[in-house]
Amino acid sequence: MRTARKWASKVLTLLALAAGATAARAQETVKIGVLHSLTGTMAISETSLKDVVLMAADEINAAGGVMGKKIVPVVVDPASNWDLFAEKAKQLITQDKVAVTFGCWTSVSRKSVLPVFESNNALLFYPVQYEGEEQSLNVFYTAASPNQQLVPAAEYMMSEEGGGYKKFYLLGTDYVFPRTANKVLKAFLISKGVPEANIMEEYTPFHHQDYQTIVGKIKKFAAGGKACVLSTINGDSNVPFYKEFANQGLTSADCPIMAFSVAEDELRAMDVPPLVGHLAAWNYYMSVDNPGNKKFVADFKAFCEKNKLPGGKDRVTDDPIEAAYFGVYVWKAAVEKAKSFDVDKVRAAVYGMEFDAPGGKKSMDPKNQHTLKPVYIGEILKDGQFKIVWQSKGLVKPDSYSAYLWPDKSKIPAPTGGPK
Repeated sequence: MRTARKWASKVLTLLALAAGATAARAQETVKIGVLHSLTGTMAISETSLKDVVLMAADEINAAGGVMGKKIVPVVVDPASNWDLFAEKAKQLITQDKVAVTFGCWTSVSRKSVLPVFESNNALLFYPVQYEGEEQSLNVFYTAASPNQQLVPAAEYMMSEEGGGYKKFYLLGTDYVFPRTANKVLKAFLISKGVPEANIMEEYTPFHHQDYQTIVGKIKKFAAGGKACVLSTINGDSNVPFYKEFANQGLTSADCPIMAFSVAEDELRAMDVPPLVGHLAAWNYYMSVDNPGNKKFVADFKAFCEKNKLPGGKDRVTDDPIEAAYFGVYVWKAAVEKAKSFDVDKVRAAVYGMEFDAPGGKKSMDPKNQHTLKPVYIGEILKDGQFKIVWQSKGLVKPDSYSAYLWPDKSKIPAPTGGPK
């Protein structure tokens, strides 16, 4: 009997030691959520954002972590399913107890998770250009608002330098970003004297594959000259759209496409030579020439090769990849400035923060959850890179609500979310 009691005592001691070790390890780590589609129609764009967040976490851990804690990424796959985004966000916040989440691409996915983050007063870093018309205290928007992408692109196309275009075909995927983006674009174009008859607007579902009829309409629209396409097509539908555009004999000389959701990463999946000369508007390109960016590009290629990720050393960087990457570092700097992982303290520490990103110096707006960024217009080259043909003078301050939809600023809605 005594022997049995001794063994029981030893087992209990070992269990207590193991539990203590587990608790100690937990105290030495901090979890972050990674909420990007790894399957489905948006995987073509979102997989690389997951990859670069993991790279940033590895770099930070190698340098000592965040306030001495090692980052433990919790990766989930919402599978391009907007309802599943909300479920996975709730899992990350309430079950996995992550300190912050980096995720989403489409605005419909962001809108899906927003109530989850706001009701739990949790924090999301969102790395993709969007339509504006939103300001949640539970989101930091590290990519472009409309006045940092949509409006400068349309202005460029209308300018003598950009070709002096007078007719605009607004083509997008049928969800909140393209529809609201085109509201902004249409209001801007009309304000500049473009007749409504010179503006066409059309939408296709996610994962749409047959663009024969639509490209035929564009061809007819462009027949008189001085016409361009402003494209908010998202996901893998870009591949058949550009292919059909070339199949029907249209080139950038006939009717250039100005894209808002096609970057270097999407071009990897396309036949690029027929696309040469078409354009895109972003706040970063892989071709930005500075030492920090060269190191970032080389590090990302090396990370992908080392971890045997698809594409390996041939991988590319682009605007959402850069925005996802520096978002992790902004969060780290805010935690260390606040000396806390508390969401409200971290939020306050982010406001007005200045930092060096791969593309150059940027800063967080002191008030509106967004990021001050440069604006670039890029022209597609045959190697799948972009030649920068225009850039803004310095950083452009973000408008979370477009002046073209909200001329009376006093009527702009108050921010949502925040401390309870």
